[in-house]
Amino acid sequence: MLRFPVLIGDIGGTNARFALLIDAEAPPHQFPIVKTADFTTIDEAIEATIAQAAPMRPRSTVLAVAGPVDGDEIPLTNCDWVVRPLRMLAELGLEEVVVVNDFEAQALAVAALGEDHLEQIGGGQSEPDASRVVLGPGTGLGVAGLVHARGIWIPVPGEGGHVDMGPRTPRDFEIFPHIERIEGRISGEQMLCGRGLVNLYRAVARADGVEPCFSQPAEISSAALAGSNVQAIEALDIFVTCLGRLAGDLALVFMSRGGVYLTGGIAQKIVPALKGGSFRAAFEDKAPHSAVLRQIPVYVITHPLAALAGLAAYACTPERFGVSIEDRHWLKD
Repeated sequence: MLRFPVLIGDIGGTNARFALLIDAEAPPHQFPIVKTADFTTIDEAIEATIAQAAPMRPRSTVLAVAGPVDGDEIPLTNCDWVVRPLRMLAELGLEEVVVVNDFEAQALAVAALGEDHLEQIGGGQSEPDASRVVLGPGTGLGVAGLVHARGIWIPVPGEGGHVDMGPRTPRDFEIFPHIERIEGRISGEQMLCGRGLVNLYRAVARADGVEPCFSQPAEISSAALAGSNVQAIEALDIFVTCLGRLAGDLALVFMSRGGVYLTGGIAQKIVPALKGGSFRAAFEDKAPHSAVLRQIPVYVITHPLAALAGLAAYACTPERFGVSIEDRHWLKD
């Protein structure tokens, strides 16, 4: 059992979100969202948050970070922060630190959230105890599984956002040569995140021989949804199509009859595009198992702080979850 009060934190590449759990029964005390670029270290961000708005000092913290958790120094994938639990114990007055992957927290949220925080994109009914998949295009592309065994939910973290992506249609073969690569390859994260949408838009513009008009993901998605720019419309359509392809692949990997869950701000903003047909068609185009995919529901998580909800559920009711914290749990001597 964690020692209350517990500071919970969802640490992404762009934003860090914190809340304080006074005890297992009280609702979380929310803090303003922190921009990672505004602080040199996560310790500074935590200290500023606690000093300004916390009703009391935390004794423990559970942090979900965007990157693999390995060792006593944990670098984030898409920002310059490094989480150093031993330093936190020494300098922040904490007695206990637990660090998990950010999409473990998103997977925990899937088990914690109710239907009022979900918007369904096709498919049938979710099977209550069946496996699930969480997929989140944001600053990067996060992926996790969630399986139910022996009466508990077990999150399965990974780096599935870095799997290979390739062209399928004749138009894909015109556009893919213009997509920016990393060390010669195109991964899911090169296409299916904020900068990925920009990559797609620029690739479409180059394939069409026109100069790009936009440089920000929000500009591209807004123009696409408004129908005001041909290249933006096509870029967003490729985005939702390829997201559907990858979501369908992951649904097959986990046989996720409990559903596939799309999380993060991008998914929430492009719900009209996700409902437009291309996403679901790509998701189900998995012969010889298309009939299976047609029954699997996809949901957009609409909760604004889903990862924190997952961390709160774990901190308050750890017996519901099979979270292995071996080598990810630090105690003060």
